[in-house]
Amino acid sequence: MVAAKRAAQATSKTRLKSPGSLSGDGMTPVMPAEGKGEVDALGFKLTQVASAFAAQVNPENRLAIRELVRSMNCYYSNLIEGHHTHPRDIDSALSRDYVGKPEKRNLQLEAAAHIHLQGLIDEGKGPDIEPASAEYARWLHSEFCLHLPKELLAVENPETGERKTVIPGEFRDGGVAVGAHVPPRAEELPAYLKHFEEAYSSKAMSGHRYVIALGAAHHRFAWIHPFYDGNGRVVRLMSHAMLMRSGLGCSMWSVARGLARSVERYKALLAAADQPRYGDYDGRGMLSERALVEFCAYFLETAIDQVGFMAKLIEPGALLGRIEAWCARQVAAKKLEKGSYQVLREVWYQGSIERGQVPAIAAVKERQGREIVSRLLELRVLKSELPRGPLRLNFPIDVVEEWFPGMYPPFSRMPETGTQIWPSMGMM
Repeated sequence: MVAAKRAAQATSKTRLKSPGSLSGDGMTPVMPAEGKGEVDALGFKLTQVASAFAAQVNPENRLAIRELVRSMNCYYSNLIEGHHTHPRDIDSALSRDYVGKPEKRNLQLEAAAHIHLQGLIDEGKGPDIEPASAEYARWLHSEFCLHLPKELLAVENPETGERKTVIPGEFRDGGVAVGAHVPPRAEELPAYLKHFEEAYSSKAMSGHRYVIALGAAHHRFAWIHPFYDGNGRVVRLMSHAMLMRSGLGCSMWSVARGLARSVERYKALLAAADQPRYGDYDGRGMLSERALVEFCAYFLETAIDQVGFMAKLIEPGALLGRIEAWCARQVAAKKLEKGSYQVLREVWYQGSIERGQVPAIAAVKERQGREIVSRLLELRVLKSELPRGPLRLNFPIDVVEEWFPGMYPPFSRMPETGTQIWPSMGMM
C-alpha cells in the first residue's frame, strides 16, 4: 500500500507528450500467477454469488432491473470521470428532454450515449468478438463518441494548452503521459494491443481464470491508454462486456458503483500497478506482480460487494415491504386505488400478468380493475408494450429512492448537474 499511496499523490491529469523512449519492454505479467490464494478465492466467490443472484430473479423482472442499473452505472461512471449528472437529468435525457444550459445538456448527452452503448452490450447487439480486443475497444469508443457533442471531443494539455480532437474509434497518433506513467508510444500500440488480446482471450483460459482476468485486463488496458481520451469509460464498459461474456449476469449489478464509492483507492491501486517490479520477489515481469494482485483482489472484492448490495436491495420480502408502504401513501394521497399493491406484488412474482387478471388479484370489480391499471401506468410503475398487452414492472426515477434506498446518494442533497465532484482523472 506504500506504493499505492505514493502513486496516488501524483497528478491525475493526462498530458500530451512527444513520443520518447519507454523504460521497460512490456506490460508483463499479464495475470497473477496461478495459486495466488486470495484472488483465486475471490474469483470463486464472485462466480458463486453472482450466479445465485441471477437465479433468484424472474427473467422478466431482470429486464426492468437492468434498465435501472444502466442508469446507475452511467451515473457512477460519470462521477469517476469527475462529472456529476443528476439521476433526474439522466432520466430526462433518455426521453430526449434536455436542459437549456450547454454544460448540462452536454452531460445529458454523454449520459444518454453511455446508456445506449451499455444497452447494446446487454442485449448482445455489439460485435461478436472478444471484449478484450483492439477491435472491440474501437467499437466501444466509436459508438460512445459518435453520440457526443463536439465540445466533449477535445482534450487539452493542462501545461501547454495544446488541444487535440478526439476521433471516434481512432487510436492516438502521439505520446501521452498519465500522471507519472508514460504509456507505450503510438507506434508501439499495435504490438501491445496484440499482446493484450492474446493474454485476455476467453478461449485461452478456464472460466475461473477468466474471472480473475477481469481486474488484470482492466488495469493493463488503462496502462496501454490507446486513445487520447475516453480510456476509462471504454475500459469500464469493456469490463462490463467481459462480465457478460463470463455469464455472471452483471446486467443486474454494476461494478462502477463500487469503483466510484472508493474512487481514491481505485485511482491509487491503478497507479500502483503501473510501477515496475520491486525486486526478485515481485514476479518475473516488467511490472509489479504484487501491485497487480492487489488491484485484482480489489476489483473482485468490489464486484462481490455490489452483487451483495443489489441482492439485498431486491430481496422480495424487503422490496415488497417498501413497495407496500409506498402504495399506502399513494392511496392516502388519492393517487392510487386500493388493491394496487396486490397487483404490483403479483407482477413481481409472475414477471407479467394479463390485464384481465387484475380484478381477481385486487378483489375488485372490472371497472375498478381498469382504474387500478390506469393509475399504475400513469405513475409508470407498470408498463405495457401494447395498448392491451401484458403488464410488467417498471422502475421510474420517481420511486427509486423509496423502492431502492442507497442505490444513489439522497437526491435532495445532490448538487445540480455539471458540478465537478472529484478532481478529474483526466484522459485516463
